[in-house]
Amino acid sequence: MRVCALWLLFLSVAAAQAADLKVKVIDPQSAAVSGAQVSLIVREISVQPGAVEGTYEGTSYRSPVRTATTSAEGIATFTGVSPNSQLQIKVLAPGFAPATQSVPFKDHIDIQLHLAPTSETVVVTATKTPTLADETGASISTLESGQLEAMQPIAADDVVRFLPGAVVNTAGQQGGISSLFVRGGESTYNKVIVDGVAVDNPGETFDFGTLPLTQADRVEFLRGAQSTLYGSDAMTSVVQVWTRTGSTPVPELHFGADGGNFSTASGYASLSGARGRFDYNLFGDQFNTNGFGINDAYSDSLEGANVGAALNDRVSLRVRVRHSNSHTGVPGEWNFNGDPLLAPDPSETAHLNNLLGSVELTVASPSGWQHRLTAFDSLYRYQDINLNSNPASYDYFPGHTYNDINRVGFEYQGDYSERSWTHSTFGYRLENEVGFVGEVGSQTFGQRLEQDAYFQQQATWQRLSAVAGGRFVHNSLFGNTGVPRVALTFLALRGGEFFSGTRLRFSYAQGYMEPALYQTFANLPFYVANPGLLPERTRAYEAGFEQKLLEGKWAFSAIYFHNIFHDQIEYGTNQQTYQGFPPGSLGEFFNVQESLAHGAEVELQGKIGKRLLVDTAYTNLSTQYLEAPLCTSANFCDPIFQAGNPLLRRPKHSATTLLSYLGAKWSANLAGSFVGARPDSDFDGLGINHAAGYVRVDLGGWYAVNSRVTVYANVQNVLDRRYNEVVGYPALPVNFRAGFRFRIGAE
Repeated sequence: MRVCALWLLFLSVAAAQAADLKVKVIDPQSAAVSGAQVSLIVREISVQPGAVEGTYEGTSYRSPVRTATTSAEGIATFTGVSPNSQLQIKVLAPGFAPATQSVPFKDHIDIQLHLAPTSETVVVTATKTPTLADETGASISTLESGQLEAMQPIAADDVVRFLPGAVVNTAGQQGGISSLFVRGGESTYNKVIVDGVAVDNPGETFDFGTLPLTQADRVEFLRGAQSTLYGSDAMTSVVQVWTRTGSTPVPELHFGADGGNFSTASGYASLSGARGRFDYNLFGDQFNTNGFGINDAYSDSLEGANVGAALNDRVSLRVRVRHSNSHTGVPGEWNFNGDPLLAPDPSETAHLNNLLGSVELTVASPSGWQHRLTAFDSLYRYQDINLNSNPASYDYFPGHTYNDINRVGFEYQGDYSERSWTHSTFGYRLENEVGFVGEVGSQTFGQRLEQDAYFQQQATWQRLSAVAGGRFVHNSLFGNTGVPRVALTFLALRGGEFFSGTRLRFSYAQGYMEPALYQTFANLPFYVANPGLLPERTRAYEAGFEQKLLEGKWAFSAIYFHNIFHDQIEYGTNQQTYQGFPPGSLGEFFNVQESLAHGAEVELQGKIGKRLLVDTAYTNLSTQYLEAPLCTSANFCDPIFQAGNPLLRRPKHSATTLLSYLGAKWSANLAGSFVGARPDSDFDGLGINHAAGYVRVDLGGWYAVNSRVTVYANVQNVLDRRYNEVVGYPALPVNFRAGFRFRIGAE
């Protein structure tokens, strides 16, 4: 009884002496870092004279892990911390190396972060919470704010194509449909997330050429099946983009404009800042170009806002809104590697109008729990008008296609660090997808409701790191399914100055993807809907190693991946007269039973000095259909997809290189992409069955004339190569932009 009374007395005295602790996180230029995860372990020690450790007077008490997220001013606050304590503080901020400090109690502590090679960088997408890339067991690449600023991209395809393992195929001009192929998967197998909201429609190819990156702060590219955390579409990759937050006490106004060849012109403006508990970033952008050929014009306007408020030290609210509106000429396929076999279509146009928004409430409890509740709404409106001005093309049906799709839902994510070496993530997601799809005047209504629950456990014990989890999905059309994932990494050798650590990796995962609404519901003049389509699935393995070099400044990795795709959705033509249409003129989507994609990724990345980063990678890929429906006069199919044939638009050889210099006075980048020959089709009876290989090199950079004025430039396809990324669609020759940007405020 006496011991219990003394223990209660000790706790009451400690509580009376508790104080607030503020941790400020800054970057290498001493600017505030918002959104960093700060973990705190408190070791409280009695200071009574004559105490002996192990008795009441000398008792030490180690608190559970407490977490907080830094505000726009870079500050994380912890309440109720005893002044008689030793603190261990760990900071995980996306894009930086982790930082750890063990210090006696002070009411204010500054922690400065440093840039690191990609393998030692903190990432979010791999585990849905900040984690050291080495410990995720996943293949992930990043583009930081400084790199994006040097590259000056028009849209996401201008930067994603230079990341390891990415093969981007753009249908000709700016704004032409730009698809991504990763590890042999379809162009529909990529989950794309902007500011926490999925912007890809399930089952559809996402167009990276119409995703502007104005005010983008960071891009993460995760390769491999990731449906456990992200659900449908995350079959071979996840691409995630975050918008900048305001951080300066004095409002900061940025604006600028540039111009280039092909009558290209663009301008942008942003107003941002942070004051007390509030931060904001309001921005807009307009881009226009006439392009190189007939009907190549493209324009896009973007407006957005990112506004946050710290309601108190533990609760924060963030609202994000983004609207994009683009118009694109669609000349169709006509020029095949310099041979104009068809005439371009001068009249077909496409119009895309996207609006997305989210409201995110984050609650951090003193016990180490963190809760995130997000409500989201995404509106997708796409129309294609074809006046049939070019009947020689396979696109010979005149028409007006219009898809109007709305996705609205809610997601809860909980995080808890049981110990300093374990972390749990779990959540629930509800999404309702409704839309009208098809031809104007005969559109079909489609709807499906999906509920997901997921759980993931991370643990790092000595040299071993493990991530394991699963997701249960209930879809109103396709029933129930489950997808697991497990990843292991083991530090086999710690190494020395030259060989600085050898880490082994293995992972197994399953993925799934729902058919698109238009594939299941829409009836168009050139195809009929197939309500019997099955969801696509994949089983994915990967194994390999990473070798650190020169005290971790360089890293070499080699990964073998093996994907088996089931019920792959393809488009084929009928083999008989159907509803008055002749054989071969009407199509339908159908399932291919099984296909294979496997190969290897080799990557070398590192830092040359403090400011020069290099990342170069090579991918070797082999694909083939293993089992497909037989082509008979009674079903829809296409001989292209028969067993033994390779998958279209997947090159056997591809490579990327990205060299970035990130300075205070100037920055620049050199980016290269090599894509080898690959199977393709003109789909028009011309007999073309492959696309030639090509090399694309881009340059970009900026120079600060003074603290208020910066000049910048971007050159794409510097070597002026003439090639087709997609058969029949000539890529742009060398094209450039140059301009000025200005800054007012932010004293």
